[in-house]
Amino acid sequence: MTSSDTTTNASPPAKPAALIGWRLLALLYDFWPVLALWMIVAVPFIVVDVVVSGNARHNIAPYSTAWWLQWLTCWTISGLYATVSWRRGGQTLGMRPWRLHVVTGNDAKPSWSELWTRYAVGTLSLLLGGIGFWWAWVDREKLTWHDRASRTRLIRLPKP
Repeated sequence: MTSSDTTTNASPPAKPAALIGWRLLALLYDFWPVLALWMIVAVPFIVVDVVVSGNARHNIAPYSTAWWLQWLTCWTISGLYATVSWRRGGQTLGMRPWRLHVVTGNDAKPSWSELWTRYAVGTLSLLLGGIGFWWAWVDREKLTWHDRASRTRLIRLPKP
């Protein structure tokens, strides 16, 4: 039996879809740099609140204007982290170890509007318990809601 007899003619697809497990690992990894960004964003809000309230032990009141503004700023900064990373190199820090890459349907670099749509729908999906991510299990192309909405997809690159 020769070595050519042990190999098959069927080769795996060059760019397979990223499965839900890889996506979740990347999200977990990306949580840490995003958390650091949130801490940086929180500092000015806390300082202003301490100056306004005059009480150093006072927390920003839940559901106040300052609270909503802080979370909106955190969401925007997180979106900048994700979209700039996707636009610049096709991946965030969390996507690199698992060789995940964001592309359009024709493997081109996604536009800013596609990337912000991806981020916004992904956020909504997470707020709904991740249902848009779990959707990939039943989707015939293994795409999530944010993949479909933004006309982008996440692929897993082959090992170098």
